[in-house]
Order: sequence, then structure tokens, then C-alpha cells
Amino acid sequence: MDKLMDNPWFIKILALLMAVLLYSAVPNAASKTNDINVPGVTTSEILEEIPVKAYYDTENLVVSGLPDMVEVTLEGPMPHVQSAKALKNFEVFVDLTNAKIGNQKVKFEVSGLSEKLKATIKPASVTVSIQERISKEFTVEAEFDRDLIKEGYSAGQPTVKPNKVKITGAKDVIDRITYVKATLDGKVPLDSTVSKNAQVRVLDKELNKLDVVVEPDTVEVTIPVKSNNKTVPINIVEKGTPPAGVTLESITLDVKEAVISGSEDVLKDTDSVRVEVDISKINENTTLTLPTIISNGVTKVTPETVKVTVVVAKSESEKAVSAIPINVKGLSDQYEAVVNDPSNRLINLLVFGPGNAITGLGPNDFTIFVDVTGLTDGVHTVNIQVTGPPNVTWKPDKISAKVTIMRANA
Repeated sequence: MDKLMDNPWFIKILALLMAVLLYSAVPNAASKTNDINVPGVTTSEILEEIPVKAYYDTENLVVSGLPDMVEVTLEGPMPHVQSAKALKNFEVFVDLTNAKIGNQKVKFEVSGLSEKLKATIKPASVTVSIQERISKEFTVEAEFDRDLIKEGYSAGQPTVKPNKVKITGAKDVIDRITYVKATLDGKVPLDSTVSKNAQVRVLDKELNKLDVVVEPDTVEVTIPVKSNNKTVPINIVEKGTPPAGVTLESITLDVKEAVISGSEDVLKDTDSVRVEVDISKINENTTLTLPTIISNGVTKVTPETVKVTVVVAKSESEKAVSAIPINVKGLSDQYEAVVNDPSNRLINLLVFGPGNAITGLGPNDFTIFVDVTGLTDGVHTVNIQVTGPPNVTWKPDKISAKVTIMRANA
């Protein structure tokens, strides 16, 4: 039923039927009362939000101060009131066809109503402002929230297409225009160029929206977004000092430059990145994988790690270690062994290595032996073997010994 009541054709048909019924009822009632004239029932209705029209030179004038809607009270015979209420086939207007520029008070008028109805309009009159209608071209300024630009990216100068619009309105309103903006809205962080349509806003100096007509009222705003990159050298920073007896000859990188990302201000102040090499623990040639170290504000670096090749040279010292006894190993219990040469069963060593490594070395730091495992009776020449501390080398004064093996006495 509600849907039927909202249908204007249903309302019109219903009103027409009511009017016909009431019209036919009056003569019938008269005939039943021997043609006595009974006046119709008078009623009134308040109609709200009745639109207002204004008639004036729309090409050259602008009217402001006129309300969009008024309240109308209708009085008269019930059929006519109900029909007008249902059909709303009347018009409230102001006639400004002969109006002059300036402020003036005008009365609301009604047309299209039955002569049997009386209309009371609230308000009955209003003061309007009539001004010259002008059009002027303005440049549109694009704006956007720069906080939407992702870290490590920057936005270039936005462009607007078209970059100019025609604004039409009252002369004093046009004279108040301070800003014509197209704002690109959004909440998604930007890391690439974006183009979107934006509504044109016309504002005064206090950022109040002005009542004007804008052609076109939307424009395309493009914001160029790019990654902030810069290629810089990778510097080698040495930490510590080489161990004693070790001289650093060279440090080289497999990559000599890195690409960094960050804000424009950070990149402007960043000239290099670095790799820190601790040479205090390097005793021989080596290749290391180390991180590329960046300064504060740099958001990304490529590559993140580099290979570092370190070449060193050792400066060796030498020292003589004397009278180290020869031991016999691997002799079966049924045999005895005698070292014939060297007859004193002692070996002397010349030891080489870093000064701090060989200082303090003595006979007890080395083991010298001959291995006679599997040998039987007779005289044998056996290689002399030496074990000693790491990081040093040595040279014995003899490389072999003569050993006599015989059966042990029972």
C-alpha cells in the first residue's frame, strides 16, 4: 500500500475519483432534501517543501537569497484542496523579469491553482540579491597528502588535465575566489605514478566553499611517484691491527658500488656506504662475506652483502732449538732398538714463524721420533718425524737415523 501511495499516477487517479464521488454526491443530497442548496465543506491543508521557481535573465544575472522551498497553506472546498494536495499541479514563483541589479524585496506568487482556492505562502516575501553573472577562467591547483608517499619514494610535481576551468557566478563571488583546487583523495600508500579524477573546489581566502558553477567540475590529477635511488662507492674501513708477523698487502671487494634508497634529503647528504673488515684476526689470505653498512635514513641498499678478499704476507723469525731426544715408536716387545746415528740420539731444529709464536719455544715443545713398526733384526735407516706447535715450521739438522734392531735377551 505504501508503494501505491508513493506512485503519483495512483494519487492522481484516487483524487479524481474522490472529486467525481463528491461532485455526484451533492446533487443526490439536494434531490433528497427537495433541492435545498447545501454549501460544500471547506477545509485547509499545509503543504511543506513546495519548490520555488524564479523567472529572470539567467544568462546575464545571478539571484541569491531565494529559498529552495516554501510552505503553502491551501484553503477552500475539500475536493479542490485534496486534488491540489495530491497533484501539486501549481507553482510558487517570484517574477524578477524586470529586476535591477542590487537588493530588493519580492513577493511569492502562485499559479495553476483553482480560483476556488486561497493560497497563503510562508514566508510571504524575501529579500534577494541580484548581481551581474560573469564567467572567468581559473587555473586548477592539484593537492594531495604527501604522507601517502611510501618511504624511499618521492613525488614529483602533480599535473592537472585540463589545468584550467571556467567558473560562473555572481561578480562579487567571483571576485572572492582565492583557491581553485583539485584534491586527490586516498588512503593507500603510493609507490608508483597515479592518475585519478578529482572534484574541483572553489574557495575564498578563509577556505569557505563558494556557490559557483564550474565547467568541468572534475579534472584528472596525475602524481608522478618514483623510487629515490643513488649509486655510491663502497668504502673499506679497517678495524684493528694485523697480528704480529702479519703484514696486510691488500683488501679488495667483488662489488665496488652500491645502490641506496631513501628520501631526497638523505640521498643528498649520503656520499658512500662502507664495509668494516676486522684485520686483527686474519693470519692468512682469506675471503669474507660482510654486510654493507648504511647511514641513518637510508632505507635500502643493494647489494646487502659483499665478498671481501684479504691478502697478507707473513714476516717470519727463526730460532734454534737444540738437543731434542729421538724416541723410538712401534717396536715389538720381543725386540730391542739402538739408535746408532746420531749416536747421542739428539736432534737440533731450526724453527721459523712469527716472532711472538716462536719466542719461548724449547725442546719440550717438540716431539721427535722414528717409527720402526714392522721392522725386524738388522740395521735400518728410518725417517725422523717431528711434531710441534701450530703456526710455526721447522727444519731438523738430520732427516733420518740409523737404528739397529735385535732380539731382546730372554
